[in-house]
Amino acid sequence: MRRFTRFACIDWSGAAGDRQPGIAVAECGPGDDPPHLVGDPGRWSRPAVLDWLLTRADEAADLLVGVDFSASFPFADRRAFFPGWPLSPPDARALWALVDALADDEPHLAANRFVDHEDAAPHFRRHGGREGPLFGGGIGRMRVVEQRTRPGPASCFNLVGAKQVGKSSLTGMRLLHRLGRRIPVWPFDPPPERGPLIVEVYTGIAALAAGLPRNRTKARDAAALARALQAFGVAAPPPLDRCDDHSTDAIITAAWLRRASARPALWRPAAPFSPMIAATEGWTFGVP
Repeated sequence: MRRFTRFACIDWSGAAGDRQPGIAVAECGPGDDPPHLVGDPGRWSRPAVLDWLLTRADEAADLLVGVDFSASFPFADRRAFFPGWPLSPPDARALWALVDALADDEPHLAANRFVDHEDAAPHFRRHGGREGPLFGGGIGRMRVVEQRTRPGPASCFNLVGAKQVGKSSLTGMRLLHRLGRRIPVWPFDPPPERGPLIVEVYTGIAALAAGLPRNRTKARDAAALARALQAFGVAAPPPLDRCDDHSTDAIITAAWLRRASARPALWRPAAPFSPMIAATEGWTFGVP
């Protein structure tokens, strides 16, 4: 198992527009030093995050990066991402390419044109009461890892409501496609011998590991952030102008990732994780 010396978390956003208040990047080194924010919170754009990652690739940085979005859609339940669509991709990397191709002319790595495509739209729950006939009803289709995750995430096919993750997932897929293979993405790719690696993370898992209550997994003040970081051996939090959810999520998750990445079992999830799941649906790091 490879050991990294630097760790980062990207709290992502699929919202419309250029600069994203919902994007924050935090990074830390080895040991127990507190993670620090990279750049200005609320000023990141999705293309700027892409550029930051490409620079880390150019540096061959010894960096493990957690991205807080779902890197793929459900596949295992129906043996297809989009049953009945001839263009339904065979694996996650082909899915990223399809999303990017159909939304290629949209700025800010947005993906609305993919969702509006006549063959994709029936699979999504969209605003205005538009639930596609193939959405699946209820909470929607879930990946295998999502069925095992607590607190439970939402379906990537749901684009409605405060807990929806579909927009961030789709914009994240465009990001991953544009990275090409400059940075491997686990478990779609094996960890490289050197250079950066990306893993999907869920900040709720880090928050629970830090001791935050299940019904209140956000650290909204310096005292709550300090208590959360102490669970990971960090004596004092970094100075912040304000404790917004996105900044504290990124900081806590970067500190958690530093510890969790040293646990061999998390790199070898239990069944039903399989090579097929690894190639199609992927996995959230930290789910055993």
